Amino acid sequence: MTRSFLILLASVLGISPVLSAAEVQCAILIYGGTQTSRCFSDEFLSAVQRETTITTERRFKSVKLATEEVFGYPFAVMTGEADFHLAGKERENLKRYLENGGFLLASAGCSSKNFDEAFRREMRAVFPGKEWKPLPKDSPIFRTVYKIDRLDLKAPAEEPGLLAMERGGKIVAVYSPHGLNNTANSPGCCCCGGNEIKNSLEMNVNILAYALLY
Repeated sequence: MTRSFLILLASVLGISPVLSAAEVQCAILIYGGTQTSRCFSDEFLSAVQRETTITTERRFKSVKLATEEVFGYPFAVMTGEADFHLAGKERENLKRYLENGGFLLASAGCSSKNFDEAFRREMRAVFPGKEWKPLPKDSPIFRTVYKIDRLDLKAPAEEPGLLAMERGGKIVAVYSPHGLNNTANSPGCCCCGGNEIKNSLEMNVNILAYALLY
């Protein structure tokens, strides 16, 4: 049982953890060798703390997917704008992570087609035959903290859909082919001419709350 799990358990039960740090920590993954996100806002972590009783560390921790360190975090973010290939150890760890209580939030930054194609390809390799399914609007993810009726794209277009993967009847991963990066709260970043979901902060808050409490 990891320290993060003990912290999570204490938060869910509403008791004071007998640990030196009470924050739920979230990982931003380094994958495909050296690729990671430089423009995924961590502001939603602060929003979770403001809007719920969950105590969060307000900054991501950069974690290499190929290391055992990833298993110490209940929630991980994977995003980018480029093609990539996961090494064998990265695929193995991602599979173990999602099968043993970890939760993945993934997003194609700037609606990147290169990342989208690479992510779908790599997930097929990690989970052969496992399909991503559209996240239904009656999913608790749309109401854990904020009531979200629709996802709004920065550039007018058909409403984007989120995709979900389940293990044992529980959603363990959510993927958006459009940016959930919330670059408005990430200084020096933009959506680079691509598209972005404007209410991504609220959506990310809901996803984290679901991951921790369901």
